[in-house]
Amino acid sequence: MSEKPTAGTSLDDLVPRFLGNLETLRKLSKHTVRAYGCDLDAYGAWAVRAGIDPLAPTHRELRGYLAELTRARYSDKTIGRRLSSLRSFFRWMEREGLDVPASISTIASPRLSKALPKAVSVDDVARMISACGEDAVGRRDALLVELLFASGARISEIASLEVADVDFARGQVKLFGKGSKERIVPLYPGALSRLASYLEGPRRELLARGGQRACASVFISARGKEMGADALRHAFAQLAKRAGVDEGLTPHSLRHGFATELLAGGADLRSVQELLGHASLSTTQIYTHLSVDRLKDAARQAHPRGE
Repeated sequence: MSEKPTAGTSLDDLVPRFLGNLETLRKLSKHTVRAYGCDLDAYGAWAVRAGIDPLAPTHRELRGYLAELTRARYSDKTIGRRLSSLRSFFRWMEREGLDVPASISTIASPRLSKALPKAVSVDDVARMISACGEDAVGRRDALLVELLFASGARISEIASLEVADVDFARGQVKLFGKGSKERIVPLYPGALSRLASYLEGPRRELLARGGQRACASVFISARGKEMGADALRHAFAQLAKRAGVDEGLTPHSLRHGFATELLAGGADLRSVQELLGHASLSTTQIYTHLSVDRLKDAARQAHPRGE
């Protein structure tokens, strides 16, 4: 039987326990756990302003919360994410044997359009690499662009990439995706060559600037420290601006480009799904913009009765 939260059990008491569960048991990344925490903090702050019990909101009160987010001009994606965080939190409460408001299951998330990220072309990649200097930082940034396009990795996966994750003999890297799921991605010779060259020279130079002799991370800052995802995003944005490519291009654009180039080259959707680390094939399809005609051609050519 579920129990009501006892006196002294508040949102502030429960949220740290919930976040700890996400990190230790579900193995979510620190970035993802932090996002859940921010969403729940925002909900808690609203509950205080509205004078309601955050652990037992009514349907009407939750509608009021969503209405406030809409008035504040948050995007449908952000509103949906905040509602999803709430649902996850209340599901965890239920597993902990605490009473959960029925109202949370009656609130529908905003319908989202499946907009494609901005595409990146091979020419864009070449322009960005050409805009990098020949110094240690420039060669590091060139590797960042090359590796994103060569592996289809998320920027968080690149940030956590360690030297030990690179297997030059087999021509592949080991990536750790959402939920710490491991996958192996092969790299083409040009990317492997650039990576080897960086590890031999520029990376050692950057480490020396910080007085470090050893560091597991592949990507090192100008001050000799390992670079997190935010630092890599910033470096990418500065490089894109310098190269004069579309300002809307992000590291994720290269992930999209990786998928579309593979599909255009004849790779099957399942293989691309594995390389991207998607749990669902439907997620991979968002990264493709194959025309109906191309799909028809593929079906005609592959089906035994297609002729």
